[in-house]
Amino acid sequence: MRNIKLIVEYDGTAYCGWQRQQNGLSIQQLLEESIGRMTGEESRVIGSGRTDAGVHAIGQVAHFHTASRLGERNILMGINSLLPADITVREVREVDLSFHARFDVKSKVYVYRICNRPVRPALERRYAWFIWVPLDLERIGGALDLFRGTHDFSSFCSTHTDSTDHIRTILDLGLMKDADDMIHISMEANGFLRYMVRNIVGALVDIGRGRCSREDVVGILAANDRRKAGMTAPPQGLFLKEVRYG
Repeated sequence: MRNIKLIVEYDGTAYCGWQRQQNGLSIQQLLEESIGRMTGEESRVIGSGRTDAGVHAIGQVAHFHTASRLGERNILMGINSLLPADITVREVREVDLSFHARFDVKSKVYVYRICNRPVRPALERRYAWFIWVPLDLERIGGALDLFRGTHDFSSFCSTHTDSTDHIRTILDLGLMKDADDMIHISMEANGFLRYMVRNIVGALVDIGRGRCSREDVVGILAANDRRKAGMTAPPQGLFLKEVRYG
């Protein structure tokens, strides 16, 4: 038996998320079906974690076990020939049988993109949140330190999250705006709760619009109550950029 590690890139627009679901088509399902057709085996693909409907990935990591003796290059080309154009396996590598794409994760890096200009974008409509009101980046940048470190993020996760432990550590949180008026908010943490990134981005946008202050955020964090926080940023601006294993 072999353990095959994949690095996967996908446009999540057309899918119900990473995980197999009864109510729609998922990334996991299409990968498993493609691998099964190629190897003649029933395969289970295990990802580093879930991404929700409409969320994209640049570097999702997954693994599967197989008895096939196909080489890495043949597996790479074979899977990609069977996948739709909006899903690509970027890398295939045989790893030790002990490797687990989910349980071995040390941290993940997400990037959220906001198009902040007066006129809506045509080409970026699936890959950024359009906000026409000018955002105060100085105010947003001045609040980033409130989220860094170890906190109970109950106020910034979905009420339907599967995890009972809402304590996570944000290792890094960055902000930049490029020449095309695209704001990039990058976030690295040892783990993420459902909607955690999108809820934090929603709070930062509220700060940038002057709707709340640093003091408000301190109170929201301390409340451990999702009802105290503001809006959830839409999914299309969110990208899983990288999964780190040590």
